[in-house]
Amino acid sequence: MKETGTQIKASANQNDCKEDGGNSLGSKKHMGAKDNRKLEARADVLIYTSAVLEHDVEVIGPVIAELYVRSSLQYTDFFARLCVVEPSGKSINLCDGIVRLTPGCVVPQADGSLRIQIDIWPTAYRFHRGQRIRIQVSSGAHPRFTRNLGSGEPLATASTLRIAEQTVFHDPEHPSAILLPIIRA
Repeated sequence: MKETGTQIKASANQNDCKEDGGNSLGSKKHMGAKDNRKLEARADVLIYTSAVLEHDVEVIGPVIAELYVRSSLQYTDFFARLCVVEPSGKSINLCDGIVRLTPGCVVPQADGSLRIQIDIWPTAYRFHRGQRIRIQVSSGAHPRFTRNLGSGEPLATASTLRIAEQTVFHDPEHPSAILLPIIRA
């Protein structure tokens, strides 16, 4: 049977969904470019990595993740992050974004999947020959973004934690993709 989707399960422990790096008004400790290998090794983070680049690729502008997904919860988040992977394997974040889903915010496809768009922050980066392009997909990015407990309760007072079972589809009927504004390849 051909694999058409990849499942992730949001973390049950509210304290272990830490997200480092990226744009933030918070502590400098958590801002900027960070090594993402530890995060990417988690079972609740999907990674999609290109082949080794044979030539430089320049990306300038907005980055968009168009994903076909399904969730066990009506209230859930999907987070996507663009990274550069060095030949050593070190994965460095470039830009990211999140979408919060609530009932009725997206019209389901005929098969019940949802086509969502995550507007990832614009970037200007030259991927060099020998590097790889990587996308991370997860169900949140705390502390960068407020934790979504999945219950629909107000975020400031929510106390009921529900675990989301997420599926990201990638097949001809569900062409999940990352749209990169390539200037020069």
